[in-house]
Amino acid sequence: MEVGGERVAAIGSGLLVLVGVGHGDGPGDATRLAAKVARLRVFADAEDRMNLALTDVGGAALVVSQFTLYGDVTRGNRPSFVGAAPPEQGAQLVERVAAELENMGIPVGRGRFGAHMRVALVNDGPVTIWIETP
Repeated sequence: MEVGGERVAAIGSGLLVLVGVGHGDGPGDATRLAAKVARLRVFADAEDRMNLALTDVGGAALVVSQFTLYGDVTRGNRPSFVGAAPPEQGAQLVERVAAELENMGIPVGRGRFGAHMRVALVNDGPVTIWIETP
């Protein structure tokens, strides 16, 4: 991942975690999301079945703030981001997700909140999963 031509984070095998924070999200949501990401069984086992988690494969997480996940285009062609949380709240909760993953022993690379980032992904699968915390 690059910001302004500078490499700020990189991981090997693992998960790219795009985190969108909305109004009403709180620290408990960030903790639950991190736990779910850590235990998500999306890596192949010896029988080539999705049965292993990040901790099983020694994988890492690249945590990137992505308020555009809240882009609403139901009324026109220009996205509205009114569902996204204010930047201060978003920054705190995205960092909490990253810190919780690190507390579980998972190596974490971080994007820069609010920056224009160039994120490169080699999608080995592909597997893309939307997770919402209850």
